[in-house]
Amino acid sequence: MGMACARAVCVGALGIGGDNPVRVESMLKTPLEDLAGCEGELRSLDRARCELVRVAFPRRELAGALGELCRKSPMPLMADIHFDPALAVEALRQGCPAVRLNPGNMSQRDLREVVVAAEDRGAALRIGANGGSLSNDQMARAEGDRALALLHAAEDQLAALEREGFSRIILSAKATSVPETVRANVLLGQRHPDYPLHVGITEAGGDVEGIVRGACGIGLLLAQGLGDTLRVSLTGPSPDEIRVGYALLRALELRALGAQLLSCPTCGRRRADVSAIAAALRPHLDSFPDGVTIAVMGCEVNGPREAREADVGVAGSPGGVILFRRGEFLGELPRENPEDVVEALRRALADPSRDSTPEEGGAPGDGA
Repeated sequence: MGMACARAVCVGALGIGGDNPVRVESMLKTPLEDLAGCEGELRSLDRARCELVRVAFPRRELAGALGELCRKSPMPLMADIHFDPALAVEALRQGCPAVRLNPGNMSQRDLREVVVAAEDRGAALRIGANGGSLSNDQMARAEGDRALALLHAAEDQLAALEREGFSRIILSAKATSVPETVRANVLLGQRHPDYPLHVGITEAGGDVEGIVRGACGIGLLLAQGLGDTLRVSLTGPSPDEIRVGYALLRALELRALGAQLLSCPTCGRRRADVSAIAAALRPHLDSFPDGVTIAVMGCEVNGPREAREADVGVAGSPGGVILFRRGEFLGELPRENPEDVVEALRRALADPSRDSTPEEGGAPGDGA
């Protein structure tokens, strides 16, 4: 669970905050001009179990495409608006159940029109304070402290919406700096605990760098009970953001959606190709039951004993690969063919009363 904010906000049928689990979201990387491409990306995100998707809506002539995408999307969409309040109103008219905007870029009169449209449709608004858009006034009030200026930016936007009596608000304050983002969000969560909080690191990067930066910033906040919805911003394919997001929640034991794969770092005792087996397992993790932990260990030293908390696992042995379930030996596969291992693990989970190996094996380590 995230921090138990008093006020849950619904984006369509999706609850955010309150007693709801931490949600995992992404953003379409396909331009709205390519409607077929957007639909394909949404299907990929749905398979990865994405719960909310943000969509850039830069021009009014794309309104029809946005409306069609809203009708076809398997998950709720949030239109992303930066400067034009008319686009926010149009996105709501097209069926978007939420809009991300920066009220600081709009006059109070224009913002009022957006609020009226959101109220009429029961839609939510997410404010988007960003470290790259801090004003001179906000920096001056913070005396050059960028984390404090980011807090001021979020609070300025929140105050603008509260003046209109609007309450279906999701807060967000992001920067490229991990310490800056964490400090700003800690302050924001402490000062405004009634609102759901979206967390993430903007422009985190790709591959290892992006995953590490995102996990550090988001993880530090979630570990303190801050965060009701998250996005791990990565340069690569959007489904990767979802997989990393769920892996982060599993690591913090906040959500058990999907299977967790554990593997040893390997050493000179390795008797199995841990990397190959783990790589073969990874594409199948979504098909395993939620909350299951699968261990892949290189030898009998790191096998059933050190990984006994895993639901099922494999470990290299002199005769092939041994299988175990919660530390108990099941049998031995004579070869470490990765696909055979995947199927044996699947059978072990499907029928825990039976040995899942294709042939009987001896005790762990026999034949050493």
